[in-house]
Amino acid sequence: MSKLESRRTFLKKTGLSLSGLAFLSLAGCSQTASSSSVAASVASSQPAADAAAADAEIEIPAHPYPACEFDLDRVEQLAYESFYENGCCYAVTNALLTELQEKVGFPYTAIPAEMFVNGKTGYGASSLCGSLGGAAAIIGLMCAPDDASAITKELFNWYTSTNLPIYQPEITAETPTIAKTVNCADSVTAFMAAAGITEMSDPRRLARCGGVSGDVAKKTAELLNVHFGYMEAAPAEPAPEETLADNEYIGEGEGFGGTIRVKVTMDGDQISKIEVLSHGETAGVSDPAFETIPDAIIAAQSTEVDAAAGATFSSKGIMEAVNDALSKIGT
Repeated sequence: MSKLESRRTFLKKTGLSLSGLAFLSLAGCSQTASSSSVAASVASSQPAADAAAADAEIEIPAHPYPACEFDLDRVEQLAYESFYENGCCYAVTNALLTELQEKVGFPYTAIPAEMFVNGKTGYGASSLCGSLGGAAAIIGLMCAPDDASAITKELFNWYTSTNLPIYQPEITAETPTIAKTVNCADSVTAFMAAAGITEMSDPRRLARCGGVSGDVAKKTAELLNVHFGYMEAAPAEPAPEETLADNEYIGEGEGFGGTIRVKVTMDGDQISKIEVLSHGETAGVSDPAFETIPDAIIAAQSTEVDAAAGATFSSKGIMEAVNDALSKIGT
């Protein structure tokens, strides 16, 4: 397949013509017409349609779609404002798409941000934070699969290791929090508990999620700008060191959704406590692993335990993280 496919070629492949599409759109689904009369009308207009298609010759880019340099501050503000229109998933995609539509044009002008409204409140199931879902969609449009996976992973790791919100143009959160997971339920619940908020409609909660939408949009734009060479990557900031007691150790392992980070507490030569600090696993599916594996390891005093049914990758990630922590004893 060639790098670019013309609209004319596309229409021929689908068996439609420009005038045929126009006829069908004018007729509408509610109009009553026999299939034979519709077919006859479309067929009779074929020569004119071919001529119009030849004139148009609108090129449809192959995947990945063209890039542009994002204005980080504008994306941040647009996402914050858009959150109050249709939620976090729409907010991030609308901010990024607005820049792409203005600076690149087609095919981004054919993608409505409204298709991402269903991502708010963790896609209605308190699962993946909608802001991350929207960001991942735009990354996937602009990058080859392997690059998209790497950038998305970097974004998710940033999300679960950064005090958010950063962008707070109206209401300042007294207690920015780090989400232990990429899931809406964990992210929002941690903030609401720390801030003493009980209602989702609380203006402080809304401002916080609007700010997080701005943060995610800006971080996504930054990662894409770096990837496409529009800017240099900012120097990596050293991760804040967690204060550990002499008998506490941090370890990391790879789960299905990315890095799982744990803290292991020892009592002499015995494992006494395992705390999961952060992870990117899917809510619901991974729950059995986090509910059973730490206790099983403590009971067995070994990481050689059975994986939780249906959550094998998450289970193995926890075991790997605990082994990593144990390897640091005496170092």
